[in-house]
Amino acid sequence: MNVETLRIGPGDAAVLERVAEDVFDDDIDPAKLAAYLAAPGHMMIVAVSDGVVVGQTRGMIQYHPDKPTELYIDNLGVTPARQRERIASRLLDELTAWGLEHGCEGAWVATEIDNEPARALYGLRGAEGETFVGYFYAFDDD
Repeated sequence: MNVETLRIGPGDAAVLERVAEDVFDDDIDPAKLAAYLAAPGHMMIVAVSDGVVVGQTRGMIQYHPDKPTELYIDNLGVTPARQRERIASRLLDELTAWGLEHGCEGAWVATEIDNEPARALYGLRGAEGETFVGYFYAFDDD
């Protein structure tokens, strides 16, 4: 099956009307999607096969006052039925190209320690793993 990668912009939300299982972590919220696609320095790239999104990656440019501009790879997902077809690699290639077009000198991504497929993918692409502790803050209404 033929797979095409597409850079998604503010006018392309309709492409995401047909999405295969487990490409995204949760259901797409149209308002959040619109905000993401309109945000400067953000990119979503999808892999489409027969009119269905079978993979996606998202990234954003991080500007720093004291170090080089970086591409943060925010998310990567391929439907289980289409994994091991190099779709994730193609998506990362396209996202990396976009980062280079915007002056990024490197990229970084975080994944869970037990996510062996992701760790293998990033390692095969020349990335070096680092150990660090991450924290998440929830902003409560009260």
